[in-house]
Formats: sequence, structure tokens, C-alpha cells
Amino acid sequence: MRPHEYAAGFGTIDGELRVGGMPLSRLAARVGSTPFFAYDRALLDARIRQLREALPARIELSYAMKANPMPAVVHHLSGRVDRIDVASALEMRTALDTGIRPDRVSFAGPGKTPAEIVQAVAAGIIVEIESETELARVVTAGEQLGVTPTIAIRVNPDFAVKGSGMRMGGGPQQFGIDAELVPAILTVAASTGVDILGFHVFAGSQNLNAEIISEAQRRTVDLVSSLADQLPTPLRYLNLGGGFGIPYTEKDRPLDLAAVAEGLHELVDGVITERFGDASAVIELGRYIVAESGVYVTRIVDRKVSRGKTFIVVDGGMHHQLAASGNFGQAIRRNYPLVVGNRMAQDDDERVSVVGCLCTPLDLLGDDVLVANAEIDDLVVIFLQGAYGLTASPTAFLGHPAPAEVLV
Repeated sequence: MRPHEYAAGFGTIDGELRVGGMPLSRLAARVGSTPFFAYDRALLDARIRQLREALPARIELSYAMKANPMPAVVHHLSGRVDRIDVASALEMRTALDTGIRPDRVSFAGPGKTPAEIVQAVAAGIIVEIESETELARVVTAGEQLGVTPTIAIRVNPDFAVKGSGMRMGGGPQQFGIDAELVPAILTVAASTGVDILGFHVFAGSQNLNAEIISEAQRRTVDLVSSLADQLPTPLRYLNLGGGFGIPYTEKDRPLDLAAVAEGLHELVDGVITERFGDASAVIELGRYIVAESGVYVTRIVDRKVSRGKTFIVVDGGMHHQLAASGNFGQAIRRNYPLVVGNRMAQDDDERVSVVGCLCTPLDLLGDDVLVANAEIDDLVVIFLQGAYGLTASPTAFLGHPAPAEVLV
């Protein structure tokens, strides 16, 4: 998709991009400084509606907070999703501060510390077990607190998902317990008296191929079906993961959500209802919910020409948006969509490289991109900034001020 296709989702007014219905220059004045991240609540709501309309009614939506843990965003979404997934004690507190029921919060991720596990067990949230060590820590926490911990087993499947931006299942992984080891873990867990709800299988992220996602979901249900008979109680929790991708670059095409939904309807109407009629069937999404709702806005502070190449220097950079610089796990660097947000009525007829203010050549936000003819103090807008932006970036590098975040 091209930059102006993303801009159309926000709209323009008098030649300026709108965010939250507000002209960009007015929003920048309201924030008071650049750079900043802005998240459009109307676009968040539209994405949730799209998912609700497409997916089976029985599917519960879980928001993976790691994608964007801004408290205002989490609070806004807490009333629109069914569950929240967290990956740290701070994220846990942010989720619980929304007022969501603790039993609708799950805690996943490797390396949970004993202190974090004690907090999770005390709060009554679902701890997703990723190793024998974590199981032992949960049992100890329950004994210390005098409560019965609630757990799910995160399974590292015996299959891999092709086409994912990050593979998080299949082969050796730090994530989850290998599928072939799960029966033994279940035997140990059942002997401790913890409440085992079911399973979480997450095979990969950022996938734009509906057929591959549907195949992974079918294989996930088959895997869980083979493990469920070994649970001490009927399966009550079936987290199918997520992995729905968004189109970051011009060559990317949006995920065919209708095709994914069709496959899910078949699973829900078939095996899931027939075998697990009382289980909560969960799809866990982060990036797909929030990414397209956000923009990163940074001001041009300089223009320079070096040996025939034009550089636009901005007051932001990779310390706020590591992914857009290509340093967040991309095998091949590709430009994120960007525009000069206060010159939307002009043609993109100047080829430039947009660079940040850091002392490294890695601080590249747009390499050889076409934009409207831009001047100092114009506002560069990078799209797809609702996910893995500020909190996934090295904000302390060189000591520049942290950017603001606003939900509008």
C-alpha cells in the first residue's frame, strides 16, 4: 500500500492530514512539542467492529498489550475487547487499573520472575506456563499466599508457520513448552492442585497470508485436541494465538480477514463446538488492533544536500521508532509509509532521505522516498505507528527528550 492510501484512513482538511478529526497543525499545537505519537480512537473502534463483524460470535478477542501499553489506549480498549494479555508486572498493573476482571487477564512470556508470578497469582490472573521452572514458581506462590493458582500451558507446537514476520513456534524456542513434553508437565501440574484451564498456542506474528493463518489455526486445534484428554478437568481455555499482519510497505497487500474468518467459522462450528463446547475460544491480537490507528509526527529541523542527495533532518528518529528505521528484526530494510502531513494537497515530486537527529547512520526513517517539497518546520508523518513504537525503541539513546503520546 502507498502512503496516501494510509492517509485516506485518517482524512485530510485544507491540505493537512487529520488525526482524531483534528488538523495536524492544530494537534501539534495542542501537544506543544514534537516529536509525538498520536492514536486515533475512532480507528481503534473501527478495527474492533471489523473484527466483531467478521469473526464467529463465540471467538473472544484478547488485546496483547505489548503492542501498545499506553494506559489511555489500554483503558479505551478494555471496554471493547474480552481479555487482555500482559507480559510484565507493569503491564499487569496497567490492565488491572482498567477495571477488567482479573480472570480475563493472561500473563505470557518467558522469564517471569518469582516476584512477578507472586503478583499474578495474588491478583488471580491466568499465568501461562512456559517452563517447568515457572510451574514450580506458581505452585510455590500459591502455597505462600494460600490460594489456588490459575494456569494455562503455553505450547510450542510441533509445526512452524511460514510467512510470519517473527516465528514464535516450531523448532527450538524460548517460548512455551515443546508439545511432546506437555503431557509430562500436565501430570506434574495436576498433582500440585493448580487449576489448569487449558492451552495457548502462538506460532508466529505479522502474517499477511490468510491461507497460512487458517492452516495454523486448524493444526493448533488438532494439537490441542490431542492434548486435552490429558487435562484433569474439561478444557476451558483455548487460545489460538493471532499473528494477523498489517501491510507495512508498498508491496504488501492487506490480510484477507474474510478468508481467515471463514476458516474460523468452520473450526468453531465443527471441532471446537463438538469437543470443547464450554471452552473460551480466544484470538489474541496486538498489532492488528492498534497499528493502523497511530502516527508518529516529527518536525523538520534542517535540509541539506550531500553530493547530489537531499537529506531531510527531523527532530525525532530511531530512538522513538526503531521499527521504522529497519532495526527491529527486519531481514531487509523497507520504508514505512510517510508523508509531509501539512502539504497533503501537493504532489509528491521530491526524492529525499528522511533522517533523525542521532549520531548513527542507522537513524534512517525514509530512504530515497518521494514526498511533497518540504521545508524547515514542516511536519513529517509516519503511519502504522500504533504498535511497537515508543516502548519498543531505545528512548534513552543520546538523552533526547521523550516524545509525548496522545489518544484523540
